[in-house]
Amino acid sequence: MTEVSAKLQRAEGQDDIERPEIPAAAATTVNKPRIVIVGGGAGGLELARRLGARYGRRSHDVVLVERNRTHVWKPLLHEIATGSLDANLDEVSYRSHGHRWGYRFCHGSLESIEREARTITIAPLLDDDGTELIGRHTIAYDYLVIAVGSITNDFGTPGVREHCIFLDDQAAADRFRDRLLNHCLRVSRAMSAGAEAEAYVRIGIVGGGATGVELAAELYNAAHALRDEGLEAFDETRLKVVLLEAGPRLLPALPEGLAAAAQAELEKLGVRVLVGRAVTAVSEAAIIASAEQIPCDLMVWAAGVRGADLLQGVGGLETSPSRQLLVRPTLQTTLDDRIFALGDCCFYKMPGSERPVPPRAQSAHQMAATVARNLDRMIANQPLVPFVYRDHGSLVSLSRFSTVGSLMGNLVGGRLAVEGRIARLVYLSLYRMHLLAVHGWVKGLALIAIGHVNRILRPKLKLH
Repeated sequence: MTEVSAKLQRAEGQDDIERPEIPAAAATTVNKPRIVIVGGGAGGLELARRLGARYGRRSHDVVLVERNRTHVWKPLLHEIATGSLDANLDEVSYRSHGHRWGYRFCHGSLESIEREARTITIAPLLDDDGTELIGRHTIAYDYLVIAVGSITNDFGTPGVREHCIFLDDQAAADRFRDRLLNHCLRVSRAMSAGAEAEAYVRIGIVGGGATGVELAAELYNAAHALRDEGLEAFDETRLKVVLLEAGPRLLPALPEGLAAAAQAELEKLGVRVLVGRAVTAVSEAAIIASAEQIPCDLMVWAAGVRGADLLQGVGGLETSPSRQLLVRPTLQTTLDDRIFALGDCCFYKMPGSERPVPPRAQSAHQMAATVARNLDRMIANQPLVPFVYRDHGSLVSLSRFSTVGSLMGNLVGGRLAVEGRIARLVYLSLYRMHLLAVHGWVKGLALIAIGHVNRILRPKLKLH
């Protein structure tokens, strides 16, 4: 490696990540142990902070591989999509976060795993115009953690991938917000010109889980706020939102009474809720369900999740039908002791449970703690501990209108139903707990305080 290329590599924050002069299998004998984490979502980022804070750069080499430059908490994507939340104020820069907490950040996407050589291959990093910025390269590891999250499952429904938006990442949320604002501007202009009868923004949401329900409510909050942001001829009465769910009711994770209360609140806002209506196809301007064509200007698919395509057969590891990595109770993959998986991308059933651990932020948080502990024990040649999922319940926010949920879950052998202000307070505390887990107590508390100030000072909507 030339002196110039070495300087460029260090400037990119990837010094010593590519080590062609050292055989991958000999990494442990020549250098400090390297832990590579692929995926910087809630679980992966928390794990990187835990390990970086515990080991530092002196005794271990912790590397986080992520295709995005910044992190945004995924449960907030529906607020970013409506403009209610400015992601620029809440996102976390991986590079600066890694510098603070003692891990290194590698900007790139996983392409393959070579288990015998203990290396992963990172796909070429391309600019917006297709120019190659960083070529394909390999990273050696001693221990590997896969935490790439999940993607929306379209179940092979015709037209979904071509015409619907999946709220899988910030880019998709930004794209939805831009299109939403354009349609609101179109309707406002039509109303100003006297064409009020047909001036509506028609939005179809497929999926009656938390994402679909929260997005539907947040749309009305955003439409109401637009009157204070310059669109004086537009309000929430100009929205026509349809929420479709194939199952018999909304929010299957919540008790039936709370789900009914959420549906009643949505219908009060103006949402047309259709349950037991499976979508058979999607066209450019309509959702087709039970032979009915529902005209839409914008369509969002939030009907389920599955593992990313890259997980199918990666490294010869076992996967479930939903392309999630199969793991043992210790969260090690079934075929490789040195590879762990956590969060939405792993499939694990607790003993005695008929269903796998649900793909929730609380699951990723708990798994990150277990993987961190097991890596400690594995490096110290101690027996590993099994993962135990503790269900703390589910909460769904209907924007400023209401919040419903059940707390404690199986911790008390049952559920405690909550609604209103108490539920809203607990819902907000979930994000605060995430901030503390990612930033630590000092900076986390400071960010929580800044967030309160921003709610007063910053605009109600992000319009750009």
